[in-house]
Amino acid sequence: QELEEKSILKKIFHKIDEDGSGALTLDELESGAKKVSEFSQWLRVMDIDDGDLRQLFEIVDGDGSGEVDPQEFADAMFRMKNTEAKTATKFVKHLVTRLDNEAKDMRADLAVILAGLTERTEKALQMLEPQNQVVDKALTDTSTFKRTVSLEQRFQEQVPAIQRTVEVAMRK
Repeated sequence: QELEEKSILKKIFHKIDEDGSGALTLDELESGAKKVSEFSQWLRVMDIDDGDLRQLFEIVDGDGSGEVDPQEFADAMFRMKNTEAKTATKFVKHLVTRLDNEAKDMRADLAVILAGLTERTEKALQMLEPQNQVVDKALTDTSTFKRTVSLEQRFQEQVPAIQRTVEVAMRK
């Protein structure tokens, strides 16, 4: 029965292979699901709809080449229909594995980005250090100036009293 079903699957494969290249692309698989009735029936038996075709293609394309050869197609489709407990289980497993791999890749990418940002931030802080010193000096100078102005204001407030004292002293 396995040989018979795989033979049928290879015939379906060749009907789906629109350009006759001996390899299926995702576009051909999607088109075949609509145009090739035997393939549509096979998908229906496995409870695979149009929304699942990309994931099906990724599962069937075991080597990740972006193309599926007749043997990959026949083996994977037969396995999913006959030996997997449920097609949905296979889909979920594939999806979880893909998401896990993507998460690992994202973590690695984020680590590289974070390292780059940290390095750039440290360089920017080093470049800003001379300006920070200028600002600190200006603040110190401003504080000194304010104290000087304050002392001068107090002196000016006391000038009339000093003048009166001098005038009184001069009269005596």
